[in-house]
Amino acid sequence: MNKIVIILGLILLQAFVSNSFGQNSKLSKNEKHYTMKNKKALIIVTNHSDFEHPKAEPTGLWLSELTHFFDEFEAAGIPMDIVSIKGGKIPVDGRSLSGIMLDKATKKRYEDTEFMSLLENTKSISEVNYKDYDILFFAGGHGAMWDFANNEKLNALTREMYECGKLVSAVCHGVAALQNVKLSNGEYLINGKKGTGFPYFDESIAGVKQFVPYNLEKRLKESGMKYSKAFIPLRKHTVVDGRLITGQNPNSTTKTARKALEVLETL
Repeated sequence: MNKIVIILGLILLQAFVSNSFGQNSKLSKNEKHYTMKNKKALIIVTNHSDFEHPKAEPTGLWLSELTHFFDEFEAAGIPMDIVSIKGGKIPVDGRSLSGIMLDKATKKRYEDTEFMSLLENTKSISEVNYKDYDILFFAGGHGAMWDFANNEKLNALTREMYECGKLVSAVCHGVAALQNVKLSNGEYLINGKKGTGFPYFDESIAGVKQFVPYNLEKRLKESGMKYSKAFIPLRKHTVVDGRLITGQNPNSTTKTARKALEVLETL
């Protein structure tokens, strides 16, 4: 059975990489011209660096989920701040830097010392004022399943931004930040809203199903999200529901960023 899962995973991974690289060549530049002025994005990344299991490799931020979003917003002329839960240096998941996962655009950012310096000493979420931003974006990586999930300050920041008409977006495990956010009326922010996030089945393909602390897909559904996912695992899938925009996996980040720009332009 394990051999079947591994073989299936390799086949799907090959399809994912082929799809990802093919799209990167087509979507390397955002051809739409945005005229937004005085807009600013707040990007939140994880500080958590391990699966808390002796047999698991270190985790952290999945780098492309940050870089692909950053590329699109930079091209649109929108300034960004990258912060984390506790502040300080950001751990990057080594798997996101491996040969088949490190696409050309992400590799360029990874080799850019100026860009990578943005992850050396981040501010904490306690040091930012939500009123300074127009969009909140949660990048993923398995580390987010820990420090994004039950942080009251993060929940309050997300609620405040959403309730004052800001845009909230997340991809992959970054969607873990949304599972426990409640609005002022006591309802979960994602209750009744369409969305997505990293599917539980895909954790097996990633080889970490036995290490993840919970079933994210199940948690999102329990909080009322009208969850959907791509028919084929690891394919891109982005869902827009008003000012809530979510992406299923790393391969969905570029599309998620572009959809966010489209919505942001209307605000």
